[in-house]
Amino acid sequence: MQVINPKVFITSLFIWAVTAVAAQNIHYAKPNMNTKALQALIDKGGRVVFPKGEYHTGQLELKSGVELYLEEGAVILGSTSPYDYQRVGAGNSVGDERKDKSQLGLIVAKNAHDIAICGKGTIDGQGLELALTIDSLHHTGEMPDPNYNQRRQRPSELVRPTLFNIVDCKDVRIEGVHLRNSAGWGLSFHQCTDMTLRHLEILNRAYWNNDGIDLTDCKNVLVENCNVNSADDGICLKSYNPDRCNEDITIRNCEIRSSASAIKFGTASYGGFRHIRISGIRVFDTFRSALAIESVDGAVIEDVEADDIIAHNTGNALFIRLGQRSGDRKGVIRNIRISNLTAQIPFGRPDEAYDLRGPEVNFFHNPFPSSICGIPGNCIENISLENINIRYPGRATKGMAYMPLWRLKDVPEQIDKYPEFTMFGELPSWGLYLRHIRNITLKNVLLDLENPDFRPAIVDEDVEGLIDRTIDLP
Repeated sequence: MQVINPKVFITSLFIWAVTAVAAQNIHYAKPNMNTKALQALIDKGGRVVFPKGEYHTGQLELKSGVELYLEEGAVILGSTSPYDYQRVGAGNSVGDERKDKSQLGLIVAKNAHDIAICGKGTIDGQGLELALTIDSLHHTGEMPDPNYNQRRQRPSELVRPTLFNIVDCKDVRIEGVHLRNSAGWGLSFHQCTDMTLRHLEILNRAYWNNDGIDLTDCKNVLVENCNVNSADDGICLKSYNPDRCNEDITIRNCEIRSSASAIKFGTASYGGFRHIRISGIRVFDTFRSALAIESVDGAVIEDVEADDIIAHNTGNALFIRLGQRSGDRKGVIRNIRISNLTAQIPFGRPDEAYDLRGPEVNFFHNPFPSSICGIPGNCIENISLENINIRYPGRATKGMAYMPLWRLKDVPEQIDKYPEFTMFGELPSWGLYLRHIRNITLKNVLLDLENPDFRPAIVDEDVEGLIDRTIDLP
């Protein structure tokens, strides 16, 4: 076991180096970095203990058999200079370039096994300062970002480091630590197997695209007793490789707040999602869906069970979407069981307290129902909703984007569009909108209103095998 002496690292003192950035004479102060010394300890292997104190560092790479243990009061602070980060690479998969996510990270690992980050300390990526530095360097021309988002005036995800970027690793354990302020996604795991993420407190609201946890084509994963507060999706399952999938994933007993969706499959959905178990989830103040299950790039999503989800002040309870935006590749969604879901939907935005809020819907609309929608010729199959209790705000008016039942064909299919519960525009029901489904069972479904709504509670179109058992409507 290696115990770090904070005095050796002079971590509470700053040796300021003022650096002129390009021709604009922008300056930033850079503290003394501990990167080389910390990496040397990691390279020796074993358990590296961080006592109470501050440790300023650039990117650190974990090696097999290494555990970072942060004692209470220990704080690892990520560098705010983009020059202190290197790409970790997309792994061994062919045809997977992860084009919409960063390959940079504060703590990275590739092809390692038996690695751990544990304790009661804090890892803070200082993401706002880092992202603003990246933005400045782009505009001065010193570090141009070819994918810079001109519309939203921010650097792309490709150049903003995540907090963790763990690729092709096995036997990974992250437990107990406080995780803060990435410049992009928070904890990113790509093609990893046998992982445990437990008792984590994740606060990732410093900048745009601040997901909490992202699992990409991973297997045998347990996520439990985590508290996630993120500016983007809370816990997100993705699949980038058509030959791989997320499989045997358990997410339980977690609390999530998000300015996007709480738990989401996609939108990257090329391979598959199989044998997923979700339970004991508490969702608060979330702008988009409490649970979103989306296959739009050809993925097979099957054998998914979600039980005991309570969502308060959330824009949408449930969104299941089968689309086709990646050419001729047709996906599959089948054998999905949702039980004991309770949700309360507000009339206005549920994420007003967030500094960085998700983009507003750019059209007039009444409150949206939960939606389960396939596409013509490719239906969602075998859906079960049992013990569902959703309370909606009502207050819909015929003067606001009126969509009567005789105009159902005017609801666009949006076959190749980005999936989102608002994607169809105004919908003709207030509780459930069902389209292109084969075999769906509704049992003990209670849909309620705070105020009157002129629309029917449930509208179905091209649905075969609809079994209604104990539906309770106002």
